[in-house]
Amino acid sequence: MAKRPISLETPIGEEEDGRLEDLIEDKEMISPQDAAISSNMAKRIQKVLSTLNEREEKILRMRFGIGEKHDHTLDEVGQVFELTRERIRQIEEKALRKLKHSSRADKLKSFIDT
Repeated sequence: MAKRPISLETPIGEEEDGRLEDLIEDKEMISPQDAAISSNMAKRIQKVLSTLNEREEKILRMRFGIGEKHDHTLDEVGQVFELTRERIRQIEEKALRKLKHSSRADKLKSFIDT
């Protein structure tokens, strides 16, 4: 036997000042804590990337889709800079090596899950 459906607008509580829908978790909603962590991480990434030269920063942003709609291939980045895909790969590798240096990496370590 099927159960009768109930409206999400159904009042609940002793004062009936709440609604059933107020108790349903929104799985798509970002928690305030996660939003704060994400914002802090974005600021730190921006700060660390700004320590690179302009070309290295732009290449990493394009390759990893940071501040972009999507990430880009070596060929796509190469076309923008009028460089070969191999040269873009070399610049990317050098920039990532710089970011791994402790003076820069320490600023992001708190975001790495251990």
